[in-house]
Amino acid sequence: MNNTFLMACRGEKTDYTPVWIMRQAGRYLPEYRKVRQKVDFLTLCKTPELAAEVTLQPVNILKVDAAILFSDILIPVEAMGMKLEFSESKGPILYNPIRDEASLLMLRGLNPEEDVPFVADAIKLVRQQLDVPLIGFSGAPFTLATYMIEGGGTKNFINSKKMMYQNPALFHKLMDRLTEAVIRYVQAQIDAGVDAIQIFDSWVGSLSPLDFNIYALPYVQKIVAAVKTKLPIIYFAFNSSAMLPLVKQSGADVIGLDWRIEAADAVKALGTGCSIQGNMDPCILFGTRTLIKELVSHVLKSCEGARGHIFNLGHGILPETPVDNAVAMVEAVHELSSKVR
Repeated sequence: MNNTFLMACRGEKTDYTPVWIMRQAGRYLPEYRKVRQKVDFLTLCKTPELAAEVTLQPVNILKVDAAILFSDILIPVEAMGMKLEFSESKGPILYNPIRDEASLLMLRGLNPEEDVPFVADAIKLVRQQLDVPLIGFSGAPFTLATYMIEGGGTKNFINSKKMMYQNPALFHKLMDRLTEAVIRYVQAQIDAGVDAIQIFDSWVGSLSPLDFNIYALPYVQKIVAAVKTKLPIIYFAFNSSAMLPLVKQSGADVIGLDWRIEAADAVKALGTGCSIQGNMDPCILFGTRTLIKELVSHVLKSCEGARGHIFNLGHGILPETPVDNAVAMVEAVHELSSKVR
């Protein structure tokens, strides 16, 4: 197996910079859209054969150095008892949001083997056909909590912050429940055969550094401490460039970066105790091949001082992205990083 990705996670010397793309199994691929014509999104997540098929597609098409399991961060939340629906126009909708003690008490504990067996089944199917590492993942407790409290996506997080500031005890109870569920969920993926775990904290950038330190960081630290000795952990705290020293305190092996910071500045802020992942703007992939190659070179040079570097976009690849440009980016990473080494 090509272990370049895992070596970079651990800060070991590699022959080239490994690359994968967040949301690399998705709507920009015609092959994915063909599968999606048969089933709705949740059914795709819950059908191991189909989830495995779309997980493998970008590895075969783009030649990336790691696969990430096709699923959704809200899968364990649904398994805890919340009704989940995906709307093409509104995104995820969670009915009966958690707003009080009674609604919190309605949540079940997560038993991955019984509640989400399709996740482990998909991992086992992928492992049979994969020659690069497989990344499992989970949403971070804070991000999951915001979906559960708001009932879906939000721009201002009013309900979540009202709970934080008006009833912090209730908020921390929810975070405790979610942290326990995430640890179990991640452990089930590890047992099934993933090689690394990424923790997605998509909405933690809505917090001030003070609130991040109180309401989010301690719970990520518990998850990392529970599983870090078993395999590499990546923590992607989106839109958190202003508080990278705090993000580093998560203890993760790899810190994911969005595109809102120069990678060289992030390397200085984080020091040598962790590797980094990122961080090209996803919209660069709408540019010319020449521009893509120039920006790949810029990111690679910016990351030269890092303990280890995994090339990625600063967020998920957009559905309208030309596939050939994604391929060109991967090829440029491999070509240019091999030359500098």
